[in-house]
Amino acid sequence: MNLSIGIVGLPNVGKSTLFNALLKKQQAFVANYPFATIEPNVGIVPVPDYRLEKLADIVAKDSSASPQNDIIKKPPVIPAIVKFVDIAGLVKGAAEGEGLGNKFLSHIREADLICHVVRYFKDLDVAHVSSNPNPDSDEATINTELILADLQTLEKQQEPKKNPSTSSGQAKEDYLRWEAIKKLKEELNKGVLAKDVSLPEEEKESILNLNLLTLKPVFIIANVSENDLKNQFPENTIAVCAKIEAELAQLSEDEQKEYLKSLGLRKSGLENIIEKGYEMLGLISFLTAGEKEVRAWTIRLGSTSLMASGTIHTDFMKKFIKAEVVSFSDFVSAGGWKKSRELGKTRFEGREYIVKDGDVVEFKIGA
Repeated sequence: MNLSIGIVGLPNVGKSTLFNALLKKQQAFVANYPFATIEPNVGIVPVPDYRLEKLADIVAKDSSASPQNDIIKKPPVIPAIVKFVDIAGLVKGAAEGEGLGNKFLSHIREADLICHVVRYFKDLDVAHVSSNPNPDSDEATINTELILADLQTLEKQQEPKKNPSTSSGQAKEDYLRWEAIKKLKEELNKGVLAKDVSLPEEEKESILNLNLLTLKPVFIIANVSENDLKNQFPENTIAVCAKIEAELAQLSEDEQKEYLKSLGLRKSGLENIIEKGYEMLGLISFLTAGEKEVRAWTIRLGSTSLMASGTIHTDFMKKFIKAEVVSFSDFVSAGGWKKSRELGKTRFEGREYIVKDGDVVEFKIGA
């Protein structure tokens, strides 16, 4: 699986500037007026992971030590990826068709989580939909439009006709779903997001297929000026300076590190955004390291080795025998698979083993 993040916000809060910087190329059209983004822009960016290059170097040295190989050949590195969807600026009344309306709300349903880009920077040369930009009111406007869109979805649902106590299991599920819908409508009309409505687990599961926008996890990207990057912000808020991210996008990897260091920053905005997304969705990466490729694979925290094998190929789950596992640190200190095995650092695990972040894994698959 891969992480998908929908970027939303009012017009001219810096969404497209940030999107271009994340992609390191101008895929979104940036202009200083509302609705410059005419179609949703989807971009794929690699998840920064220092472990991959280290593994590739070790695999190259390990394989060159074999009698059959006298040339060090570094395998290609394939990182995990994140899909960013840049949604055109929403305005008050979007759920009723104002601006570009529901056309763009529908694209948010595809994302695993939503990030609101909220304007904290002050620049009179950049237009805003209101005369006095305010982060709290801007965030509230976006939430209101998402709530209204969800209410439209809920209003379209029909009450089940059969009595659940005398009907089939399916009818009982329909009744549970309807109970959840009634509660959600009541709370959403009060301005409460669906994810904050208390529902029994069965009722929660019954409405998942409605794909409600306000049921998705949300975090805030505070688009700030360079001087405000180190300020304190509320929980689930990441401070990012889109201008700095755009400048970083033009630099080499080494130059980026030096630039960040000069600013007193350890990580780029991109790294912080991806890290936050993984944290909120409970995602981790396991690694595979062979002569053909070194790769990171994204799975949910708590996934078994059987489930992890399925991310490589669904057939692996059917033919799974066992998984050979070694921690990243042990793999590095030993210098590869061969020495890790000789030192007893590797172990064989069955299908119920819970994979850990950074596990280097080789699956044994039957014919």
